[in-house]
Amino acid sequence: KATAKEGLTFTLPASIAEYYMEELRHQKQEHIKLLMLNSKSKLLGEADISKGTVNASLISPRELFIEALNKQAVSIILLHNHPSGDPTPSKTDLLLTKRVKDAGDIIGIELLDHIIIGDNCYISFAEKELL
Repeated sequence: KATAKEGLTFTLPASIAEYYMEELRHQKQEHIKLLMLNSKSKLLGEADISKGTVNASLISPRELFIEALNKQAVSIILLHNHPSGDPTPSKTDLLLTKRVKDAGDIIGIELLDHIIIGDNCYISFAEKELL
């Protein structure tokens, strides 16, 4: 799996969504992953930030950035699943994304994307211009 990640292009939301699709689409709860990247958009590490309920996960931007700072990440990508199979962002998803982006802007770690995985589909906040 590590070698597969090496070839993964973290600048293409479809590539990221496809890579994590099988792992996340059958989960019964929301799982949030944090992907931490260097200045060349190579993966420094990933962290499971939260496991939530059927339709919500509990997360604070503070936890995310502690992880990102420890890895010396230059940018991050948020990734989570919707157990319903519908990747449409909730109000909570939109609010969380804004909070993480704003916090990242202040400390100098750019939020490149937030990708929501559904059942064989995804939504990228970057592609939808929601960032």
